Amino acid sequence: MAALLLSLSGVTLTFGGAPLFEGADLSVAPGARIALVGRNGSGKSTLLKIAAGDVEPDDGERFIHPGATVKYLAQEPDASGFETIGDYVCAGFRPDNDKFAASLLMAELDLSADARPDNLSGGELRRAALAQALAAAPDILLLDEPTNHLDLPIITWLEAKLTAAKSALVVISHDRRFLEKVTTQTVWIDRGKTHALNQGFAAYESWRDKFLEEEETAHHKLGRKIAAEEHWMRYGVTARRKRNMRRVAELQSMRKNLREARRPPGKVKFSVSEGETSGKRVITADHVSKSFNGKKIIDRFSAKIARGERVGFVGPNGAGKTTLVNMLIGELSPDEGSVTLGTNLEVISLDQRRASLKPDMRLADAVADRGGDWVTINGAKRHVASYLQDFLFAPEQWRTPVSALSGGERGRLALAAALAKSSNLLVLDEPTNDLDLETLDLLEDLLASYEGTLLLVSHDRSFLDHIVTGVITTDPERPGCWRRYSGGYDDMVAQRGSAPGLEKTPAGDKPPAPKEPPLERKTAPAAPARQKLSYKEKYALENLPGEIAAMQEKIAVLKAALADASFFARDPAEFDKTANALAGVESSLAEAEDAWLTLEMKREALERP
Repeated sequence: MAALLLSLSGVTLTFGGAPLFEGADLSVAPGARIALVGRNGSGKSTLLKIAAGDVEPDDGERFIHPGATVKYLAQEPDASGFETIGDYVCAGFRPDNDKFAASLLMAELDLSADARPDNLSGGELRRAALAQALAAAPDILLLDEPTNHLDLPIITWLEAKLTAAKSALVVISHDRRFLEKVTTQTVWIDRGKTHALNQGFAAYESWRDKFLEEEETAHHKLGRKIAAEEHWMRYGVTARRKRNMRRVAELQSMRKNLREARRPPGKVKFSVSEGETSGKRVITADHVSKSFNGKKIIDRFSAKIARGERVGFVGPNGAGKTTLVNMLIGELSPDEGSVTLGTNLEVISLDQRRASLKPDMRLADAVADRGGDWVTINGAKRHVASYLQDFLFAPEQWRTPVSALSGGERGRLALAAALAKSSNLLVLDEPTNDLDLETLDLLEDLLASYEGTLLLVSHDRSFLDHIVTGVITTDPERPGCWRRYSGGYDDMVAQRGSAPGLEKTPAGDKPPAPKEPPLERKTAPAAPARQKLSYKEKYALENLPGEIAAMQEKIAVLKAALADASFFARDPAEFDKTANALAGVESSLAEAEDAWLTLEMKREALERP
């Protein structure tokens, strides 16, 4: 086995009161390709900083192989203090580094070595930071959200570069397709501990779900065991009526473990406030054109978007995606042509820069009705603290200023604000930025069931494939022209012959062959038997919730009876009968809940487009 390049062992770190890490580990071998995953706030970026040597843990060891070089790409790169981009890219070069390689990378990334860093956009700064990391050819690359602010051509280019690189790689990203392509191992941070999987990100979600399911089962069994031991403590006696002190100590230990166990963080509970039904024809664009600085970025585009359609907009940065969307919803007038909006439209937009979130506003101000402390969702009035809890904000955070939030928290707040407003036309510009993978899954489910019309601008290929029914993107043969394709992102690439922006790839790199449509599209069944639930399954799905509720009521009654301190002394046989009945009903409840969950997941999978 090759010697490790970098390892963290037993890392402990506490911020404020709660520990962030409790014995976290990370091992990086030569050639490793590691996806570092976890919920927002789990400490992914902090662990990467500890690996880079930028943060000192409270306890634990950091080992780096003598002579090994590390390059760290921060989530928010900082090029201040450098005169030019060339100076920034070559910063920290070793004597053996090739400056020509740096120049080549800057050319491939369309960067001018003489440009000043203070004039860069977010995407340009990200590209410069990538050039700096890659040009140094380090032994270990630590990348924190490397695809943020990048368009699809550059993301595809980066995938090819990282796949060919000799450097070991540890990467944090919300882009699932990117992680699937570049990683072969996964490290999951969960409640202060790390769990390693010797497979790439593609296997992560099923592995995580199985882990959590087994943990929940063990937690339930521990609770049952404690209940049984407590029953023995009250009523069990030996022949000499002396308590077994070993069992007493074990019970105390089990209670402590149950009390101190860190449970998985809650899930975001997305709900959308849907407006009245719009007209059947939502948007009609007739030969619209738009130019900026003499350059025509949209040339005679026509389209009809009907109620209930989910349309994705894809293209390189600067191609005009946001401009086109703004024209279609009436926020920007075309230079030529016309846009006709349908009747009874209620439009809600989520902009890419989250401009509606002012740093000094409270979280409550972002979502509340007319600046108060209440929000109305589908006719029901809720306090903002309660509504924000659905998006994983603590009850006391509703008075917190937006400036105190992390990137992921700002993303969740922006979604909470957009989804709280009544709409039948939802316009989302890069909604996946800074969201964790679990939240992305839930957002997908919400948008898939949204009954209004959706316009979605995104660089997240997996997200597009799971959500949209059509894609509008640039015409490969006519600059400034846009075309509409049926299906998701992969369907568009297959029909178009190439990904947008990859008709001419940087440095002559060939674009990857178009992927086959996702497995769920290929296997979307033609046989009627696989397209719907059986009658028996439908019957069970409809009736199990009632049965579960009845069992929960029965459990409450049985527990109330057993709580009577005089019950056992009054009638020991009846007490034992009641305790056995409780155990039986609890077992039946667990089976019924498992059966309902299995059927519900099957129903959602069959209904997903």
